[in-house]
Amino acid sequence: MIALLEPIFRGELAPLGERLVCAPELPSGALRVSELVASGALLAEVLNRHAAVHRATDGDLRAVASAWSLEYLSVLLPPLVAGASVFHHGFPAAASQMWVQFDGRGEPVSFHIRELGASMHGADTAQRYAPLLRQHLSPLFSAIARLTRIAPKILWGNAARILEPILDQGVTLTGGSAPFMQDREHLLHSAAWAPGTANPLHGRQREITRWQNGRAVPVKLHRQCCLNHLLPDEGYCSICPLAPQHR
Repeated sequence: MIALLEPIFRGELAPLGERLVCAPELPSGALRVSELVASGALLAEVLNRHAAVHRATDGDLRAVASAWSLEYLSVLLPPLVAGASVFHHGFPAAASQMWVQFDGRGEPVSFHIRELGASMHGADTAQRYAPLLRQHLSPLFSAIARLTRIAPKILWGNAARILEPILDQGVTLTGGSAPFMQDREHLLHSAAWAPGTANPLHGRQREITRWQNGRAVPVKLHRQCCLNHLLPDEGYCSICPLAPQHR
C-alpha cells in the first residue's frame, strides 16, 4: 500500500487502500484510462464482458454501464478521496495519468500510477479534485454516454452515491473537521463548481418516512435511479427514487 494511505486504510479497510498502486512498472494488461476513453471498441469490450456477468443479452448497455460504473467508482474513489481530503495530497488522477487493470468480468481490480503526485496544502476543494472530476470522470462518463446512450446524470448520480458515504465517514473520523466538511459541502451540496459551471454531483434528494421499532425515521432517496431494475432478474433498490412505492 502507498505509505501515505496506511494510517487510514487499516484492518478491514486495507483492501480499499491497496487498490491504488504506485510503481514505475505497470502490471501486464493494465490499460491507460485515457485509451479506454478514446476507444469505443475497448470500452465496448469491457462493458460487454460485464453484460455477460449480468446475463444482459438485449444489446441495451445502459443498465450494464451504470452497474459497471458503480464497481469502477467503488475501487477508484476511496484512496483518491483520502488523499485529497485527509492529507491534501494530489495523486495523479487524470485519465492520462492512471492505468486500470480489469478482471475477466470487466470489473476494475486496481488502479496504477507511476508517480506519487504532490502536496496540495493550501489548495481549495475545486483545485484538489479537478484532476479526478474534470480530467478523469468527466471524459469517461462522456465516452460511456456516447457508446451506450445512458444519461450522464445517472453516472454522476452513481459517483455521488459512492462519494457521499466516504465523505461522511471522513467527517466522522476527523471529528467534523472544517476542511473536510467544506469538501463535502462543495462536492455534494453546492449547485455549481464555479460561476456558470453546474455541479453534476449535486442533485435533489427526496426524503421519505419509514417506521422502525414503532417510530418514524426519515430516509433520503438516491439522487438518481441507477437502472438496476432493467437488468435481468433485478428490481428497484430500497431507496430508489423511481420505485413505485416512492412515486
